[in-house]
Amino acid sequence: MVKKNMTRRRFIAAASAGTIATAAVGIGAYGNINKKTGKLALLGGQPVRTKGFPRWPNPDEKTVKSMVATTRSGIWCRIQSKSGTVPTFEKKFAELIEVKYCVATGSGTQALHTALASLGVDGGDEVLVPPYTDPGSIAAIFVCPALPVIIDIDPESFQIDPDKIEERINENTKAIMPVHIMGQPADIDRIMNIAKKHNLKVIEDTCQAHLAEYRGKKCGTIGELGCFSFQTSKVLACGEGGAVIGNDEDIMDKCYTFQNRGTSRRGITEVGAPKYRMNEFEAAALLPQLETLEEMSVRRNENAVYLTSKLKDIPGINPQKLYDGTTRGTYYKHGFIYKKEHFNDIDRSKFLRALKAEGISCSGYINFRLDKEPWIENELNSNTFRKLYSKERLQKYREENNCPKNNQICDEMVVFSQNQLLGPKEDMDDIANAISKIYDNREQLA
Repeated sequence: MVKKNMTRRRFIAAASAGTIATAAVGIGAYGNINKKTGKLALLGGQPVRTKGFPRWPNPDEKTVKSMVATTRSGIWCRIQSKSGTVPTFEKKFAELIEVKYCVATGSGTQALHTALASLGVDGGDEVLVPPYTDPGSIAAIFVCPALPVIIDIDPESFQIDPDKIEERINENTKAIMPVHIMGQPADIDRIMNIAKKHNLKVIEDTCQAHLAEYRGKKCGTIGELGCFSFQTSKVLACGEGGAVIGNDEDIMDKCYTFQNRGTSRRGITEVGAPKYRMNEFEAAALLPQLETLEEMSVRRNENAVYLTSKLKDIPGINPQKLYDGTTRGTYYKHGFIYKKEHFNDIDRSKFLRALKAEGISCSGYINFRLDKEPWIENELNSNTFRKLYSKERLQKYREENNCPKNNQICDEMVVFSQNQLLGPKEDMDDIANAISKIYDNREQLA
């Protein structure tokens, strides 16, 4: 069982402090930052920080021992043993997420495809999905093969905008796939209400939101199915890997069959399907991490809320909005919008270079517009999609496939990775001080 190093009340309290968008802890943020008025490091000055951040992934001794034990056991594939590392992980992860069933897969994208297929999404269907996400969210829909109807985002939360969903629903719409981006819950109450009204399935893309909660319920347990990723950058990592979770035994049996190249638990090959099985080595890497996942989640939440409180009053820095129902975040990424007009019109690329020069690793995160990548036209022009969808439908799709808010976010986003939130609060001070230093000395970069 997962060790409970801190009470649930403290977990919820720590995350609830960040429930209201850009909530502050303590006194006003910007006034408390230790401002640096010297020369910027990008121009030859002394950097704010000279040491690195905590390593991720962290191959501790327990993980190494688990991998070695699996190697020596000779059980390297899940079908060799009903008590191997994969079925053991499935059971423990289901308990952790407070759900009845879990089926492990080889990646988060495979988990999403498995979930969609098991809920009956097929050729000719349409699935609503946001553009600000990993390509895997949309790729999983394409390979069904269904049409991913891309819905623009709320530019403050970076999540799918519920106000824009209903206008894109038609007789072929089968499901909605909200993405809990950066580990924060989407506006899931409104999404579930829309889905119920139109008789649609909801597959939660929870690939970044391990342990996040909305109104006290774990993300991934609110829709019909939830999907997770254990890719190497995630807060629970094994290089690649994923999982589907749910409470409906029949649907979860379909998930097992689909990821097992169509062979059911009864040993009968029932459908044509890919082989998406997680291997024993991946599960061996994941199992020891379950012991520290909650403790690390609390640390990230506390540091993220503290960092937000330091950043929220710096002009031109707008941290991610959290919806009112958020009772716990994950902070796979800590993101904010950079408004260059407050920094003497210094473009984001120069801001990122200046921040890195101060010793703070950062990125623009998703810089490409998935709704405009070449794959859209390549798929729409394929024989498969031209046979499944009318010429009129595909042309209308092209005309409606426009996401201006997403384009804005792609140009303005700045993120810090989850491992940067695992150190002491002094690390958060360094991040805030570096941004403050750039703001106070922005004329140097003009």
